[in-house]
Amino acid sequence: MFEAYSQRLKSRSAALMLVLDNRLDRILQWWLLLAGLTAAARIAFTPQAAPIASFSTFASYMLVIVAPFASTLLALRWFRDGHLQPQPKTRLAVLGRWRKLSREDASRHPLFGSSGLMVSLLVGMMLNVPVRAAEYFAAMPPVGLLAPGWLSALHFALTFDAVLFGSLYMIAFVAALRRVPLFPRLLVAIWIADLLMQLATANLVTRSGDLPATVATALHSLLEGNIKKVLISMALWLPYLLLSTRANVTFRHRVPRP
Repeated sequence: MFEAYSQRLKSRSAALMLVLDNRLDRILQWWLLLAGLTAAARIAFTPQAAPIASFSTFASYMLVIVAPFASTLLALRWFRDGHLQPQPKTRLAVLGRWRKLSREDASRHPLFGSSGLMVSLLVGMMLNVPVRAAEYFAAMPPVGLLAPGWLSALHFALTFDAVLFGSLYMIAFVAALRRVPLFPRLLVAIWIADLLMQLATANLVTRSGDLPATVATALHSLLEGNIKKVLISMALWLPYLLLSTRANVTFRHRVPRP
């Protein structure tokens, strides 16, 4: 029974992997459409204190939408032959006892590839982008032409966060999809940068002026939620990236030593 269940999971993960790989262009098109409609609705239906939203609002919303799309296209070009890129000279993942494989032997191994449980990691990275964008649209209303200092600082910090990490998580997604050897350390670097960004955002906004109590509470909840999500992701996936046979065969070309 367990083997049958395991086989079904493998089949479903393989099918989902094919969808992600073969229909990524369609997914990106849907992203542009749905995110664009969401941004337009946010601007149209938000009561404005100022007569019109400033140009920075339109520019920031456009960046949040376009940046993940553009970064994905660039990453597909950068990592076209990602599995052929050389292994790093310095090995950071030193836990466990491993036997090295040649690139050819690794590619023939039955666990080589970004399928199985790793598909969940890929889907999680991809879903991080619309979730982050939705949180941004919810937290960041259109900014009027005469915005107070704290609102301008908040607008800049949250826009920078959404644009930067929407792009970085999609680059990491493509790196995993194309089996780039540097993917594990790239993802860890993004996680660390994400944590630091939340702290920097809190520091920047609180130093920009008198932050209203309601805004401070909402901002604290948003940043705390982002930190918790990153820490949970690290707790779940870092052991997998370090110790999983699939991850080691695919990205480090090695198998457990008997």
